[in-house]
Amino acid sequence: MNVNDLKKKSNRRVDTGYLRNLGIQSYGDDNLYPQHLRNIIAASSTGSECAERYANFIEGNGFREVAFSEYVVNRRGDTADDLHALVCRDVADYDGIAIHVNYNMFTDIVEIQHVPFENCRLLEEDETGYIAKIAVHPDWTGKKTRKGKAIKVVQENVEFIDVFNPCKEVVYAQIRAAGGIENYKGQILWISNTGKFVYPVGRADRVITEMSTDEGLANVKYRNVRCNFMPSGMLITKKGSASVRIDENGNQIKDDNQTEDTGFSETFEQLQGDTNANKILETILESDEEKPEFLDISPKNYDKDFTVTDASVIERIYSAFGQEPWYCIRIGKVGFSGDILEDAFEYYNSIVSKQQRMIERAFQKVFAHWYEPVNPSNDFSVQPLKYVRNATVSNSNR
Repeated sequence: MNVNDLKKKSNRRVDTGYLRNLGIQSYGDDNLYPQHLRNIIAASSTGSECAERYANFIEGNGFREVAFSEYVVNRRGDTADDLHALVCRDVADYDGIAIHVNYNMFTDIVEIQHVPFENCRLLEEDETGYIAKIAVHPDWTGKKTRKGKAIKVVQENVEFIDVFNPCKEVVYAQIRAAGGIENYKGQILWISNTGKFVYPVGRADRVITEMSTDEGLANVKYRNVRCNFMPSGMLITKKGSASVRIDENGNQIKDDNQTEDTGFSETFEQLQGDTNANKILETILESDEEKPEFLDISPKNYDKDFTVTDASVIERIYSAFGQEPWYCIRIGKVGFSGDILEDAFEYYNSIVSKQQRMIERAFQKVFAHWYEPVNPSNDFSVQPLKYVRNATVSNSNR
């Protein structure tokens, strides 16, 4: 098939619309693409494991310059390394960065804060194609509360902050427009690995269907164990004849026990689940002619029906994150040795190098305009993770 044949069967991964009431570009159909992506990753055990490993390798061992990594960058006491760790998580999930910067009266940057990337939205472009501000809301789903009240997604709850532009003339103009430095909201450095002012698509998006399937398979396994009938049985016995009683007028007295609820439904539920395996349910028959018999209740094991699907889904998720070495170790295709893990670490460090360079450039942009020298070497590179053998650790502790 050619492109024309297939275009009807494919859609854009992230649709961008226009929300007139807020003047912003929507991030997905309902403006909640990052939130949905995060929830799907979290619900998949394989996906969350791969995403966490991906984030850990992007973060590495932090900045090479130890003095800079320990430098406090805001009034909350966060260090450069703290901020770096938060940024790496966003890059791993969404392939984007958002950092808020504050200026002093001399238009020098004096403070930076991490802004969760999922909280940021782009304004609509102007006639020149320029996007001037970033819209920030603490929770675009509108479920987060403050003082017991939900923070609705309305214009008065959205902060519109200028995009990063450290040019002194621009900063001065923005301060004057805000009515003074005390009213100035600063700027946001917003970076997407997909393109300039283009909503990014996270690495997990390429296997989003597989991650949702992984969650569904986990639910099947759960119900198979917790709700299926474990190996159990039913003992069917006959009910003894009730004695007939006559009142003083010669009329038969009705036995109240005959109207009692036998509790069969509740008792039957006791055969379900893993904690009720190998139990026997006794059932009493009304008829005298019926003989006692044992009825086997064999469970239907649905787990085996999805074995191939389960293996295929896991393999695809590992592959999407470029983590084939760990997948091969997991399924026993290769042995578990120090040499193999060292090679795996070296291989995966090359996979995340692009994301690391994006973060390095972001910090370099910010601290090039910092109010005091904090990194004389101008080295914002990250120490890659390395596999540490037990023998190496014991030797270093001597």
